[in-house]
Amino acid sequence: MIQFRVAASAFAKFIFLLSLVATGACAQSDGPGDAFGTAASKLVIQTANSEHIFKVELVDTPETRRVGLMYRTVLAADAGMLFDFEEPQTVAIWMKNTLIPLDIAFIDENGVIKRITADATPKSLESMPSGAIVLSVLEVNGGTFAALGIKVGDRVRHPLFKNQ
Repeated sequence: MIQFRVAASAFAKFIFLLSLVATGACAQSDGPGDAFGTAASKLVIQTANSEHIFKVELVDTPETRRVGLMYRTVLAADAGMLFDFEEPQTVAIWMKNTLIPLDIAFIDENGVIKRITADATPKSLESMPSGAIVLSVLEVNGGTFAALGIKVGDRVRHPLFKNQ
């Protein structure tokens, strides 16, 4: 009987530790690079007065672009998601199933921000068009662009663009 209690106690401790590890893994899934197993890469936005560095997840498949930041509850202050549409084109974004407000920058193939949608409303089905031919869209936390003075015409440096 004593051996059974010790074994049961050890098993309970093992299950408890396993649940902590699983919970930790789930809690970390809101950061860049975790949603689809892609690593975060460095992106720099050059404004008139300074440079701002972000760690971005590059999403470049139909499935990853479709999901984007949906269902995430947290995005680090210096994190974002960079959508690669593979060919320059007009695009539109919506916030269906996106739970956090986002700033959205529509970026051409040379890395120039062509349009910004600030503080997009979570869960909105409103379509937000690029208004220009773009290669990419950058999503960051809502309010970030205003706080950092990022605006249309600023340049984005990342290996995706022809400005490295």
